[in-house]
Amino acid sequence: MHISVMLNETIKSLNIKEEGIYVDATLGRAGHALEIYKQLTKGTLIAFDKDTDAIEASKKILGDKAKIIHDSFANIENTLDSLNIDKVDGFLFDLGVSSPQFDNEARGFSYRFDSKLDMRMDQTQSLSAYEVVNEYSEERLIEILKVYSDERYAKGIVRNIIAARPVTTTFELVECIRKAYPYKDLKKGHPGKKTFQAIRMEVNNELGDIEKALAAAIKRVKVGGRVVVITFHSVEDRLVKNIFNKVATPPKVNPRIPIPVESDISFKWIHKNKKPNKKEIEENNRAHSAILRVIERMNENG
Repeated sequence: MHISVMLNETIKSLNIKEEGIYVDATLGRAGHALEIYKQLTKGTLIAFDKDTDAIEASKKILGDKAKIIHDSFANIENTLDSLNIDKVDGFLFDLGVSSPQFDNEARGFSYRFDSKLDMRMDQTQSLSAYEVVNEYSEERLIEILKVYSDERYAKGIVRNIIAARPVTTTFELVECIRKAYPYKDLKKGHPGKKTFQAIRMEVNNELGDIEKALAAAIKRVKVGGRVVVITFHSVEDRLVKNIFNKVATPPKVNPRIPIPVESDISFKWIHKNKKPNKKEIEENNRAHSAILRVIERMNENG
């Protein structure tokens, strides 16, 4: 997501082999991709991004150092098949929205700027935040706010949205949110944070794509290869943790029953819950919520 967030630790976690095949599933501005490439001699680097702005910026940095794919990382398997690649030495996922996306007023990701409701990572797709806010049913909007961001004032926010339709700009959406918040909670930080997160996740099918992409990575990573994920909020982190636990955490055994339990665990944990240090957070405040999780394939069981 953000260049330099735990960069060294992340690259180290990939345990890069000089002649290996690596997938950077979230290219962004090539911060991780460039560091991966530096450690390859005859290896291959494949990088994905849905954002054409990110791809154009990265091409200037990487040149022909990587195979850059304009697609969702949900389609990793199709791409590997088209390249006749069966197994990969490492996958890196740096989840969420990149700093340039947040900082670009025209993209509509941030409640800091008054801009058109958009929030599309892939600017070629038709569904944007405008359609979600103005065309989804009241019940569906409430569900999105609750499930994707644990927004406790979801019902009030959605009532205000319905009453104000059409809601066309980020500031109009912020006003609907602000009206639903009790005064005491308005002093605890920007009230739009959770709603903007939830709508963005719906627009970009973030959880569905993560689930599909991690299933592909787990299936296609070599023995000794690693799957490395950086998350930035609790909803996506919970999903990643649950997926990794299924393949890397052995079932609990009752110590009073002396019968060995057969386990088909095929991965081991390298980092269960690694967070940035104080210095990294001071240098980049957006790193404060980052969590690094890493698993390594031990055998071909699963």
